Amino acid sequence: MNPNAATLWPGPRWTLALLLACLGMIGPFSIDTYLPAFSGIAASLGATPVQMQQTLSSYLLGFAVMNLFHGALSDSLGRRPVVLAGVALFTLASVGCALSQTIGQLVFFRAVQGMSAGAGMVVSRAVIRDMFPPADAQRVMSQVTIYFGIAPAVAPMIGGLLFVHADWHAIFWLLVALGAALWVSMWRWLPETLAEPARQPFNAGNLLRGYAQMLRSPRFMMLVLASGVPFNGMFLYVLAAPVFLGEHLRLGPTQFFWFFMLTIGGIMGGAWVSGRLAGKIKPRHQIRHGFVIMFVTSLVNVALNLLFDPHPAWAMLPVAVFSFGWALMVPVVTLLTLDLVPERRGMASSVQSCVGSLANAAVAGIVAPLVMHSTLALALTSLSMLGVGVFAWLWVKPRLPQGAD
Repeated sequence: MNPNAATLWPGPRWTLALLLACLGMIGPFSIDTYLPAFSGIAASLGATPVQMQQTLSSYLLGFAVMNLFHGALSDSLGRRPVVLAGVALFTLASVGCALSQTIGQLVFFRAVQGMSAGAGMVVSRAVIRDMFPPADAQRVMSQVTIYFGIAPAVAPMIGGLLFVHADWHAIFWLLVALGAALWVSMWRWLPETLAEPARQPFNAGNLLRGYAQMLRSPRFMMLVLASGVPFNGMFLYVLAAPVFLGEHLRLGPTQFFWFFMLTIGGIMGGAWVSGRLAGKIKPRHQIRHGFVIMFVTSLVNVALNLLFDPHPAWAMLPVAVFSFGWALMVPVVTLLTLDLVPERRGMASSVQSCVGSLANAAVAGIVAPLVMHSTLALALTSLSMLGVGVFAWLWVKPRLPQGAD
C-alpha cells in the first residue's frame, strides 16, 4: 500500500471507485455493444458465422496476451502512463474497426482493441490495492464491480438501437467517442499510486523471474483458476447470445438487453453484498457462499434444460443467479491472489487476467461454437467450467497463508 495514499485521492472513496470502474468497463462494453449487430456486420462484409466469431475470439486473445505485460509495465513505469497509453491505442483501434471494409480488417482491429483494452482492467486492480488496506480494498473492489455492471447492462440495448436506426459502423464510432472521453478523464484525474520505492527494475531478467515465481506457485495458480474459470460459466452465455437469444429464445436484437440486464443485475447484486460483508465474515466463508450459489444454480439449470424446452420466462434467470454467486466471491479471491505477491501486484493482476482471458478466448473461439446449438449443451458446459473453479478452490483453501482467514 502506498504510504501517501490518503493524500493522493482527497475525494470520497466512491468517486475513485467510479473512475476505476469507467476504466475497467471499456473492454466489456466493446464486446456487448456489437453483439446485437452480428448478423448485420456479417451481411455487410460477406462474412460467415465462424468468421464473425473470430472477431470476438481475436479480441479476447489480444486481451489475454497483452494482459501479461500491462501490469508488469505498471510495476516499473507507474500505473498512470500505462493506462493513458492503453486507452489511446484502444481509441485508435476503434477508428480502425469503424472504417473496416473487409472481415479481415475487422478481425485485425478487434485484436488491437483487445490488446489495449486490458490495460484499464489490470491496472485498476493494482491501483485499488495501492490505495487501501484489505477490508477497504474489498469494499472498493465491490463498488467498482457495481459501477462496472452498468455499462454492460445498457451496452446491448445501445448497440441494438444504433444498428437498427443507423448501421453497425455507428457502434464503433461510439467506442471512439467513449475512448477519447475516457483518456481525457484519466489524464485529468487519475493519480499515480505506485510509490517510487516500490517500482520494479524494468529489464527482461527481472520480468522473467517475476513470471516464473508466479507460474511455479501452485497456490497462486489455483487462486487464479478459482477466480477466472468460473466466470466462463456465465460468459459462455454472453458469447453465445446471438444464437441463445436469437434462435433458442426467439428474441429480436432490441430485446437482447433483457438478458444483459438480468445478468449484470446479478453481478451488481453480488458485488453489493460482497462489499457489505467485507470485514464481517472470513474471506474463505464468503468465497464458499459464492461457490455454493453457483453450483446449486448450475444443477438447476441443467435439470430445467433436460425437462423443458427453452423459454424466455425462465431460461435467463439461472445465468443471473450464477452471476450473483460469482460476483459475491470474486473480489475476495482477486485480493487474495494479489496479496500472495505484494511486491508485484501489477504483474500478479496481469497473470490473473491473462489466464482468465485465455480461457475466455478458448471458450469464444472453440467451445461456444461447438455447444451453442443446444441449450442443454450450454448448461452442461457452464457446469463444467464451474467445476474447474470449485476443484481449484478446494485444493488451495487449506494451503492459504494464516492471514487469509
